[in-house]
Amino acid sequence: MTPPDSHRAVDAIWKMEAAKVIGGLTRIVRDVGFAEDLAQEALLAALQQWPDTGIPPNPGAWLMTTAKRRAIDYFRHQSMSATKNEELARTLAALEQTTPDIVGRIDDPIGDDLLRLIFISCHPMLPRESRAAMTLRVVGGLTTSEIARSFLAVEPTIAQRIVRAKRMLAEAKIPFEVPRGGELAARLGSVLEVVYLIFNEGYSATAGEDLMRTSLCDEALRLGRILAELEAKEPEVHGLVALMEIQASRARARVGPSGEPILLLDQNRALWDRLLIGRGLAALERAEKLTAVKGPYRLQAEIAACHARAMTAADTDWARIVSLYGELAALTPSPVIELNRAVAVGLAQGPEAALRLLEPLQNEPLLKNYHLLPSVRGDMLARLGRHGEAAAEFERAAAMTRNAREQRLLLERARKSVEAAHVDA
Repeated sequence: MTPPDSHRAVDAIWKMEAAKVIGGLTRIVRDVGFAEDLAQEALLAALQQWPDTGIPPNPGAWLMTTAKRRAIDYFRHQSMSATKNEELARTLAALEQTTPDIVGRIDDPIGDDLLRLIFISCHPMLPRESRAAMTLRVVGGLTTSEIARSFLAVEPTIAQRIVRAKRMLAEAKIPFEVPRGGELAARLGSVLEVVYLIFNEGYSATAGEDLMRTSLCDEALRLGRILAELEAKEPEVHGLVALMEIQASRARARVGPSGEPILLLDQNRALWDRLLIGRGLAALERAEKLTAVKGPYRLQAEIAACHARAMTAADTDWARIVSLYGELAALTPSPVIELNRAVAVGLAQGPEAALRLLEPLQNEPLLKNYHLLPSVRGDMLARLGRHGEAAAEFERAAAMTRNAREQRLLLERARKSVEAAHVDA
């Protein structure tokens, strides 16, 4: 394997294994930032060694073992330094009293370190934006650039949030554990938000060659299911699980033979995973039995269920979807929700009605660089036969996205719109 090939393989493995390594290390060193540093050292060792030795049979275990050795070296160095003066000796004694066998503790069963890591990252002491950004960085394995795209923000802002969050957690010495009682309830909302952000990045990757990063979807689903067991009486947990299960059910139908994206209305619904749909509908039913009050995840799950229950695109109850988006917009106002509502209105009432709703969104700062706004406008204009305008919108959307698959799809739609405009002329 050539060095470029091995580096690509290491990168792919790192995206799958990084969070587990960092979670295990955080349990050991009690410092998310330091744990990430240790994990990065293991990654560097892999980049240096694997091109010559080949990728090991279990690369995740290799990374964890290498990172553990770095952690052991760190504690041994701390022990040697502590003998230099009495104060450091007392510090080491206190450490040994609480963690008598460092090497043994490293080799303990990990348990669900990822879940603990998310609860630490979502601690209420952190600003809301920092919780999500840091968890996506540490748990989701996203780059700062990808997180910035997810939040429709600039990279320096996201980088600063992550650095500050790590520093605050290190200084506060937050226990590495899943909180209980009232503290868990206080953190649950931000945890659900972060889990769904991770799922969304997997479902529609912000950058790169692939439309989806299925490992992120799988990890978010796993974490959501664990949360549903942990907080079985919390309806929004079940609402989120329902939403993710139903959305994940479309994975095989969303991508064509060559990796090209397939839009929802064009998907072969026979490829939708009925098992995941069944699990999602069951989770939605559990949420409905717990309370009549609808939260944002339950409302989104109900929208997803409308699609799941329709055997064909023509069977979709767009009027109900418009109504559900109205409830969602009233509960959590957002330009993105309004954009989605406009799509539903366009399919329920016609493209002209959708364009009227899209007009004020043109001036929304948060949507300034959001490629789905011109993409939706292009779709509605094409349906009205305004192909020249549609082509311009698709080209504008293609220039905004950093996902190569989406970009090719948008450019192809622009090309077809140009051809249609020439025919009309």
